[in-house]
Amino acid sequence: MKKLLLVLTVCMCAWSASAQNWAVGGRIGSGFMADVQYVFSNDNYIEGRFGAYWANAGGTVTADFTALYNWNICRMNWTPSAGTWFFDAGAGINVGGKGHYAYVGAAGCAKLGIDFSGAPVRLSFDWSPAFGPGIAYWDGDSASEFNEHALCNFGITCSYRF
Repeated sequence: MKKLLLVLTVCMCAWSASAQNWAVGGRIGSGFMADVQYVFSNDNYIEGRFGAYWANAGGTVTADFTALYNWNICRMNWTPSAGTWFFDAGAGINVGGKGHYAYVGAAGCAKLGIDFSGAPVRLSFDWSPAFGPGIAYWDGDSASEFNEHALCNFGITCSYRF
């Protein structure tokens, strides 16, 4: 618990130091997650997600953390009165688990969304597959196999940019 409070304190200090480059929001789909982004001047950004993930074997709910570096691939002016559309892609790591089960893997991300005109709100649909093992462990024994459920990580993210 002390580590969690320390991490939250460090995050709040960093956020208050340069709030104009941050975005916060939520993601729902294969799970429900808090989403935090730090945006660089060229619209590339680091994204962190933490929350509950339920696309697992047997429908169990696990804690899930994903860290990504996303590149802004292109911007499209399809609906100028509503906003600017974007396509972002990224790579990172995904870890999670519960009880006697854990998973880890290299994660990818593909996002299609819109930056609304006149509002600092961004809405996107994304696919974030992870490639790695799912590991079950019990009483000094373990078993692992490819975590195929991590390939179906879809979600809708809404974020507010400061």
